[in-house]
Amino acid sequence: MKALLSHQPGGPESLRLEDVPVPSPGPGELLVRVRACAINFPDVLIIEDKYQLKPPRPFAPGGEIAGEVLAAGQGAAGWSVGDRLIAALGFGGLAEQVIVPADRAIPLPAERSFEQGSALLMTYATVIHALVDRGKLQAGQTLLVLGAAGGVGIAAVETGKALGAKVIAAVSSEEKAAAAREAGADVTLIYPTGEVEPKALSQLFKDAVGAAGADVILDPVGGIYTEAALRSIAWEGRFLVVGFPAGIAKLPLNLTLLKNCDVCGVFWGAFAARDPKANAAHVAQLFRWWSEGRISPRVSATYPLERAADAIAAIRDRKAVGKLVVTL
Repeated sequence: MKALLSHQPGGPESLRLEDVPVPSPGPGELLVRVRACAINFPDVLIIEDKYQLKPPRPFAPGGEIAGEVLAAGQGAAGWSVGDRLIAALGFGGLAEQVIVPADRAIPLPAERSFEQGSALLMTYATVIHALVDRGKLQAGQTLLVLGAAGGVGIAAVETGKALGAKVIAAVSSEEKAAAAREAGADVTLIYPTGEVEPKALSQLFKDAVGAAGADVILDPVGGIYTEAALRSIAWEGRFLVVGFPAGIAKLPLNLTLLKNCDVCGVFWGAFAARDPKANAAHVAQLFRWWSEGRISPRVSATYPLERAADAIAAIRDRKAVGKLVVTL
């Protein structure tokens, strides 16, 4: 079978498409034919050895997949050959076949495409955990979403609206603003990129959220945008740290004192491992919202396996709107 492998730390150009042996499922495992693998920012980091998870090389990146069961190991109860599923694996998804622990596999309804199914977990499950568990977002409150046209961003806009919030979407272009509005954002703002004057940037956020400030801010961007956004937070607001494609920010902690606010880390993978029942309840809620049309994973482009490195490069360069998916 074919797999896109990382042999040494490097960018997408360092990945190599190779023939590898087909794995065999052990106890409690499924052998899955991968039909779609969504690309996320951790795929950029993991091949550069900059992610918290560092698998032994060679390995295939690709943290979330959708596919069909080819074989089930002993004890993989409840699964049969041909069953459709989605799973978040951390890595290994950019291969024609992959081993999936049965207890991490989630059935994919027949009416849902593999492409959309692969794009659900790492964005929407992260966001529902962030907004509900960490941000305590309530109906009627104001949510500010940075990077609101990326995979996490669009998921946050839709999930925020499903929870009854007023959603302010911050993006870097008019094209991305249109995508955020299509996802349901009440207000959009376009922030500048490159050299930015910090006070002017923070004023943009303050003007967009209004005098009362944002009750919850979801930040999957980092860099200079973090402090500027924090300055627009409401009294006792919650600032959710999700990612850092623009760089890891340093915050003046006096801002948290002045607003009596919380800065909360969001690590969905560890949450799902530590509290699988709570995560399963969130995923069930996501499927209900999906069936009601309140959320819908947006796949803006698909790539064949031999061009998966291009998809990772597009995520690295922050060119993607919604999710990019590799189809097999």
